[in-house]
Amino acid sequence: MSGNIQMLIGMGAYLVTMVTIGLWYARRSNTNLEEYFLARRRFGPWVAALSAEASDMSGWLLMGLPGVAYFTGLGEAFWTALGLFIGTWINWAFVAKRLRSYSQVADNAITLPEFFSKRFHDKKRILLAIAAIISLVFFSIYVGAQLITFGKLFNSLFGVSTIAMVIVGAIIVLSYTMLGGFWAVGVTDLIQGLLMVTALVLVLIFGIVYAGGLSGVAENLRNFPHFLDFFGVADPQGMNNGVPLFGAEGTRYSFLTIVSIMAWGLGYFGMPQVLVRFMAIKKTSMIRRSLTIAVVWCFIAQLAAVSIGLVGRALFPGIFDSGSAAESIFIRLSGSFFPPLLAGIIISGILAASMSSGDSYMLIVSSSLANDIYKDIFKKDASETSVMWVARISMLLVALFGILVAVSGNQSIFRVVSYAWAGLGAAFGPLVLFSLFWKRTTFAGALAGMVTGGAMVVIWKNLIAKIGGPFAVYELLPAFIISGLVILCVSLATEKPSAEIEKEFETAKTAEF
Repeated sequence: MSGNIQMLIGMGAYLVTMVTIGLWYARRSNTNLEEYFLARRRFGPWVAALSAEASDMSGWLLMGLPGVAYFTGLGEAFWTALGLFIGTWINWAFVAKRLRSYSQVADNAITLPEFFSKRFHDKKRILLAIAAIISLVFFSIYVGAQLITFGKLFNSLFGVSTIAMVIVGAIIVLSYTMLGGFWAVGVTDLIQGLLMVTALVLVLIFGIVYAGGLSGVAENLRNFPHFLDFFGVADPQGMNNGVPLFGAEGTRYSFLTIVSIMAWGLGYFGMPQVLVRFMAIKKTSMIRRSLTIAVVWCFIAQLAAVSIGLVGRALFPGIFDSGSAAESIFIRLSGSFFPPLLAGIIISGILAASMSSGDSYMLIVSSSLANDIYKDIFKKDASETSVMWVARISMLLVALFGILVAVSGNQSIFRVVSYAWAGLGAAFGPLVLFSLFWKRTTFAGALAGMVTGGAMVVIWKNLIAKIGGPFAVYELLPAFIISGLVILCVSLATEKPSAEIEKEFETAKTAEF
């Protein structure tokens, strides 16, 4: 049996398992809307923690992050990972419990847009509609990034059409997400999270051994100027007969640049795919255990991902000549170290990463369109069955848009994800924090801040950042700050919330469920 066939068998077994889980949970999830969209708030600590982390990290973890470390060295990858680690810890430590309680106090909100609407008693559903639209735009881009991962993986391994595999990936994720709802998403993400971290650790250990130990890795990397520089990045300048060329000076990082890169961590406060896991935890008392699981997983996974990029450059210094191509370094190492069947299972970690994110994004957008817009705005008397069918049709539309994004030509997973991450983080992050921790936040402040945050990402990315200098920072940082200032100023300038809203706020501060 050929190596490719064995590898396909390993990967195929994984994909069949995921679809089977969707079928298993189909009957349970289709009983009512809260079950389908939020698993009736019955996630245990392991499912909540690992499904949150797996859906958050996506294919970026196994391809995008190692690719950045391989191509330009330690600097950008390290500071990005550190920012995300800090953001993960703060989010679980301070946001999780309050959001779990407040979402139930606020008339049992089951989606993030619905929470915003009910938190501010938005009778006209303006907040809900705008939040749902923002989710649709940026999550569709996110879905595209995951499909890019799927397509690049099969193209790299078997030479098949990237576009064809993008479509296949969309069909597979759609199938089990449509069938099993949030339960299927949560349980498959638990499995996928375990597979992702296991694959990363195995590839890293074998890579270090093959390179002659840590000393061998370090010795090889000393040949590349500034490759192990924490406060800058190497300057790759192409190849000469298979030997990578680097500029002697590299690029030094200013304090502002480091802060800008670490600003990735701010995005966590506005990521619906993570926040909805907080809302789905069975008991608030379980959150501390989930925090420990999530933080340990995040530390190990990101450390391994960055290290794989460095080890890959030490072992195969001249095989990739662009940042996009370098995102295949995990695949190359896996195929080099393991027998084909085992390699197929390990490489399925990439499928796990992209699918665990893609399913969450599809479900979140479909819940916003079906529950928040269709049911809450246009057809308040809609049956739960009809809402779930609207959700499934919405998933299909999101998948189609994601396919268009995936085949549009931007093949860098890292860059596509960074844009969508900034959009969601700036639009929702400041509003989540103000909603949970500042009683004086008003409806007008919430609306102005959310719109400003989303708009500033687009404006900063496409106009202001091009000025260069101190303006060439990651768009999430300025957009997040400006959104927060707008919420603060507009709230203070408008009439304070009603006594009823303030009472709910005080109840949520101490509520235990």
